[in-house]
Amino acid sequence: MEPPPESPRETPTMADTAAEFLSLIGLKELEWCLFAETLAVVAMGAPPRDKAEGQWWMAAQWAPYQGEGEPVQSCILVQTRFRGKQDGVPVSSTLKAYVTWQLETLEQEEQECLELRPHPTEKRTHVVSHQHGMTVSKTLQEGEAEPQCQSFCYSRAKLRGLLLEGASLLLLRVLARRHTMPPNLVFPAMDTEGNLCTSSYSALGIQRQAVGSAETEVFVIERAMHSSSGASTVWHSSFLPNGRLAQLMQIGSPVLMVLQDESILSKSGRFEPQLPFPKEPLDWEEDIQLYSWFLDRKDELQLSHAAYLQQHPEVRALLSDFLQALLFQQPHDPISFAAEFFAHQRPIGSPFASTGAASPDPSSPPANSK
Repeated sequence: MEPPPESPRETPTMADTAAEFLSLIGLKELEWCLFAETLAVVAMGAPPRDKAEGQWWMAAQWAPYQGEGEPVQSCILVQTRFRGKQDGVPVSSTLKAYVTWQLETLEQEEQECLELRPHPTEKRTHVVSHQHGMTVSKTLQEGEAEPQCQSFCYSRAKLRGLLLEGASLLLLRVLARRHTMPPNLVFPAMDTEGNLCTSSYSALGIQRQAVGSAETEVFVIERAMHSSSGASTVWHSSFLPNGRLAQLMQIGSPVLMVLQDESILSKSGRFEPQLPFPKEPLDWEEDIQLYSWFLDRKDELQLSHAAYLQQHPEVRALLSDFLQALLFQQPHDPISFAAEFFAHQRPIGSPFASTGAASPDPSSPPANSK
């Protein structure tokens, strides 16, 4: 009897391969990538020490996150800020993303502002993950006109291995610290319009680049975003061995983000140990979300404490006995008196149930009396 034919093996999809790659990133790897850095924005082709026309900043750190109807969880908060000029017009953009250590995006908001007077343009794209998938909300505000709003959803089946902008910035740091990466690294992604697309990552190898007036070796990674229309946006990111950026360039852009601070380089061209993410003062009372968590926790503790006292009325009697004994005897050492009192405390039944030195004697004067 001939054996049954073997069923054909399923070829892993791009999403499966991407998800597997992300699952193999270690937590310790990500923790090394949690720091802040700043690059100067200069005109393409300008001398290394030319005056900056703007600034690009990125920071990643652990932060609490709470989705709607879900418990608070710890994740990585990725933030970027850019300010520069485009054809002489001031341009700014921000990114704020909450990302799990598996690089899954929980929530992300991008804002771009073109300060063209008298009709500035502001564009916002907000993405939030939920149990059914992901919702994308877009808002376009042009001058004083009514904002144009649009919202749509993606099912969870389409989100496997999805890598959004904030998570991508973390992945680049991980790859840079490894100093190596597999070929044909492709992930499902989302473009600036909220449409699903793909992004690819490839190593351009070790190169020498300027940092201020010095020169050092950098590991260059090319990242390309391929939209459904066929157009691609390409970035070249040059990293120092510790995962910090030395240069960030979008192909075709008239500006370049460069590291101008030479202080992180030693005389030998190697890198000084870097400080961890700098601590910033936290005014939690001014933070609406943190203050809301504080009030919720406060109410929760008050209810818990009240419930415990209702279940154990003997606690109030015990404390009342101790306070009466303390005030009656007025010992010089109230801590030793308390230890003795509770060490010999009998089951609650009658006032002043303790024995020994802690027991008040109505015929004895207070301990501090003459």
